Amino acid sequence: MLSAHNQFPGVVKSVTRGDVMAEVVVTVGQLEIVSAITRASADALGLQPGDQVRTIIKSTEVIIDKP
Repeated sequence: MLSAHNQFPGVVKSVTRGDVMAEVVVTVGQLEIVSAITRASADALGLQPGDQVRTIIKSTEVIIDKP
């Protein structure tokens, strides 16, 4: 059980693996959420495009800018 309340189901759009880190793009409704995780974590989860996942957002602050 997770204590984070901001959990959104989505579908992995892409996984770009580097030597140490991986960039994971998840489609949540009409939005895309991008996460940088360790490559080891991406490999352990076996993340592939099309996978059903849950994005969990835990942050101490959110910054909004208006042009």
